[in-house]
Amino acid sequence: MGPSPIPLSDKTLDELDARVARPTYDRSAVTAGIVHFGVGGFHRAHQAMYLDALMNDGEALDWGLCGVGALPHDRRIIDTLRAQDGLYTLVVKHPDGRREPRVVGSIVELMFAPDDPLAVVDRLVDERTRIVSLTITEGGYLVNQVTGEFDADDPSIQADLADGAVPATVFGYITAALARRRNEGLEPFTVMSCDNLPDNGDVAKQMICAFARLKDPGLADWMEERVAFPNCMVDRITPVTAPEDIERLRQEFGLEDGWPVVCEPFTQWALEDRFGQGRPPFEDAGVQMVDDVVPYELMKLRLLNASHQALCYLGHLAGYRYAHEVCQDPLFANFLLAYMEREGSPTLPPVPDVDLDAYRRELVARFANPEVRDTLARLCAESSDRIPKWLVPVIRANLRDGGEIDRSALVVASWARYAEGRDEHGAPIEVVDRLKERVMAAAAKQDQDPLAFIRDRDLFGDLADDERFAAAYTAALEHLHDVGARATLEARSADDARPA
Repeated sequence: MGPSPIPLSDKTLDELDARVARPTYDRSAVTAGIVHFGVGGFHRAHQAMYLDALMNDGEALDWGLCGVGALPHDRRIIDTLRAQDGLYTLVVKHPDGRREPRVVGSIVELMFAPDDPLAVVDRLVDERTRIVSLTITEGGYLVNQVTGEFDADDPSIQADLADGAVPATVFGYITAALARRRNEGLEPFTVMSCDNLPDNGDVAKQMICAFARLKDPGLADWMEERVAFPNCMVDRITPVTAPEDIERLRQEFGLEDGWPVVCEPFTQWALEDRFGQGRPPFEDAGVQMVDDVVPYELMKLRLLNASHQALCYLGHLAGYRYAHEVCQDPLFANFLLAYMEREGSPTLPPVPDVDLDAYRRELVARFANPEVRDTLARLCAESSDRIPKWLVPVIRANLRDGGEIDRSALVVASWARYAEGRDEHGAPIEVVDRLKERVMAAAAKQDQDPLAFIRDRDLFGDLADDERFAAAYTAALEHLHDVGARATLEARSADDARPA
C-alpha cells in the first residue's frame, strides 16, 4: 500500500502533490466582501473559481466569499468545507481522460443559517458585505409558472411572511438585512443572481421585492429604487460529484477531499456591469462585463440549449444513450452544426466579442467530451418546458424572415416520434415530462392526423396553421416513421451537400 492520502486543509497545502495547483496568496489576508447563498457544485466550479483566479494574481483580496447554507440539507456541505478550512478541489475533466486538479481558496467564511439565523442577518448588514450572490436553483425564486408573479402561497415562505419572523429563507434574510441597512443609513448591497435562468437579475428583483412588499411596502419601494440586481449568463457543465471522483483524487493525487467538484474545461460568464457598491475586477479573470446580457442569453438558449434538444431525441431513436456518443458520430455532429449555423445563428442579435463559428464548434466538442457522460434521458426530460422556450422562437423568427426551418422541423418531429413511447426496435421509452399524458396522447394520434402533435397551442401556438412549417414537419415525421432517425439524417445531409 502507498502512503495515506493527505487531508485537505490550510496546514497541508504545502504537502500536496506538485501536480495539484493551490492558492498562491495568503488566505489569512482575504476578507469576505461577498455573501453567497448556495455553496453547491456550480458555484464552486464557476464564481468561486473566478475569484480564486483574481486572488492568485494579487487582486480582489477584499472580495472573498462567505458561503451560507440556508436549507437543512446544506449542513453536510458546510460541515465538509469547514473541516477543510473552506478549501476544496476543482477537478477539470478533459476529453482525453486527463484530470486537472486545483485547490480553490476564495471561500474564507462559512455559515449554516439554521444554527443562527440572526448571525446571518448581521453578516449581511456588515459594511464589508457589498454583494450578496445566489445560486438557489431556478425553482428557488418562487415564480408562479402560470402568472409569472411571485408565488406568495408557496409553503416554504409562509413562516417568513409572519410579522416579526426570524428569517429562514433567502427572501427573509435579504429583506431583513436590507431593512436594517436602510434604518441604519447604510448603502444597500448588490444582489447578484448566478442561477441558470433568463433575466436572472430581473427575476430576482421582481420576486424579492414582491416578498418585501408583503412585509413592508415602503421598504419594497426603497429596494426597487436603490438595490442593483445585475443580470448574467453563466455556463459550465458541472456534473454531480460521484464517489469515483473522490476515490480517483485519492488514488491519483494522494489527496483526501470530502467534496471535490468536477467540471468540463469550458467556462463562460457574461455579467452586466451594474453594481451599487463596487465589484471585483472580474474582467481580469475572463468574465465578459457587458451593458446588456440578452445577446449572450439568446446565444446560449438558441445554440447550446436548442442543440441539446436537436441531439437527444434523434440520438435516442438511433440507439445512443449519452450525449458524447451522439456528438462523436459525424452524421449527428454535422447536423447540429448545420442547425446552429443556418437556423439558430441567423435569429441572434450581434453578440459582442464572441466568434460564433468558434462557439458553435466548441459546443459540439463540449457535448462530445466522454468524461462528462451527460445522459440523453436527462436531455429528453421535460421537453414541454424546453422546446417552446428554446426552439419555437427560432422557428418563428425564421418563418417571419424567410429563413430555413427544415432542421428545426425535424427536431420537433423527433420529439413527436420519441413521445410515442417506443423506439425504432419497439422497446419502450420512458417519457419524463410534466405534460406526459398530454403529449403522449397527441403523439398517439399521428397515424390519423400527422399534425396532431403540433396542434397544442400552449406549446406551439399557431405553427400547425403555417403551411411552410406544417409541410416540413409532416415530411420529417414521415421519414422518421418510414426509415428511422439515422437514414433521415443521411437524407438531410445529402440535401445539404447539393449545390443551392
